[in-house]
Amino acid sequence: MRGAFDRAVRQSPTGEPQPGATPGSARFAYRVCAVAALAGLLFGFDIAVINGALVFLRDQFHLTDLETEFAASSLLFGCIAGAAVAGSLTDRYGRRRILSLSALLFALSSAGAALPRTFLQFGIARFAGGIAIGVASMLAPLYIAEVSPARIRGRLVSFNQMAIVTGILLAYLVNWMLSFAGSAGWRWMFAAAIVPSLGFFLGLLLVPESPRWLVEQLRDQEALKILERIEGAGAPAVLTEIKESVSRETGAFRDLLAPALRRPMFLVISLAILQQITGINTVLFYGSMIWERELGGHNHSTAIAANVTVGLMNFLATLVALWLIDRSGRRPLLMFSSGCMALCELALGFAFLLERPPALLVLGCMLLCVAAFAVGLGPGVWVLMAELFPTRLRGRAMSVANVSLWVASFALTATFLSLARAITITGAFSLYSAMCVLTFLIVWRATPETKGRSLEEIENLWSANEEPV
Repeated sequence: MRGAFDRAVRQSPTGEPQPGATPGSARFAYRVCAVAALAGLLFGFDIAVINGALVFLRDQFHLTDLETEFAASSLLFGCIAGAAVAGSLTDRYGRRRILSLSALLFALSSAGAALPRTFLQFGIARFAGGIAIGVASMLAPLYIAEVSPARIRGRLVSFNQMAIVTGILLAYLVNWMLSFAGSAGWRWMFAAAIVPSLGFFLGLLLVPESPRWLVEQLRDQEALKILERIEGAGAPAVLTEIKESVSRETGAFRDLLAPALRRPMFLVISLAILQQITGINTVLFYGSMIWERELGGHNHSTAIAANVTVGLMNFLATLVALWLIDRSGRRPLLMFSSGCMALCELALGFAFLLERPPALLVLGCMLLCVAAFAVGLGPGVWVLMAELFPTRLRGRAMSVANVSLWVASFALTATFLSLARAITITGAFSLYSAMCVLTFLIVWRATPETKGRSLEEIENLWSANEEPV
């Protein structure tokens, strides 16, 4: 398998420019990143498909609240495992090869989740899908950052978030269409991901390896050919920067504790955790159940249809983020996002204090909350995670950050129903609102701006103990 992958890397994407391709143009980078971002589409689909399927799974397997939390969170437990091993695997075997393995695992887990005879079999299949997501969630933004010109890196890394929200919207649409198919419709909801998973695998055969990883492997000529497609005449200078950066790093996990890296490690771990415990997954995972339980009078299809509106808002707001992130920068979007989410979740919590919460009020709060997340915290945290670390350590650093993110996501998803029962749904959303306030303060007081900097420039600034402003 390794030999086949290496031969594919040496084909046209890393060789001389093909007819019609412009050396150094953004088109090549966009094309490569579009393939990598398919990982995000599968990530979003697998994360969100449980929202609509959950109401059918409860009926099929007669689930308690605790079992329902397990059904929703088993995927996330796998994400923790995938993120934990992805860093060392990608630093050893390369970005593209490990992404290809995750694509196959996406397909196998989707088939497994569609065909279980018992609830335990379903949980195992979702756990396997979580491993694929944990790997892809770390590698896709890392790979995109490493093949992107600095001037458009924020936008290209945000493509991964755009793909995630597209996958979420597709999952909601598929859920809604299949909600009319009867009690077995949930099986087709999971099976729908098999085809794009195989398409992702085939697409990866047509894109190059990361030039920064190739430099680490002493394959400088291959790296230079790829950089010429991305940077044009500036490729030799960029290659020199990368080689100097790689020569200064040993790549061991202990190096993440070096004084120059303590601040970025604190920032990405804090923001990764806070991105999740601000409560966004309560809407993405449990939206249908919230509609049925708290508002009443809604059948399965109607509750799932409300999620389509939420998914569409998520999609549109992420388009706005793509346009803004390399113009306004990371910090302003993160501060705006966390501040607006704090207000929306507080309003949502108080809406549930009403005897008969108006459906439009609840939907409006959900839509504004999701839009605020999609504009800032959604793409911004992934961009910073991909930007702040040296090349040789980037895989391991992002692995640590991703494990933190998925542990937080698992904790949130596995406790939401129990928390809402213990302190009421109003108390739960008030707690999430407080986490948004904490996020705002950390971004305001401690997070630097990295807009427009090359990855090597950011590394040099940390090493010099300066702040990239």
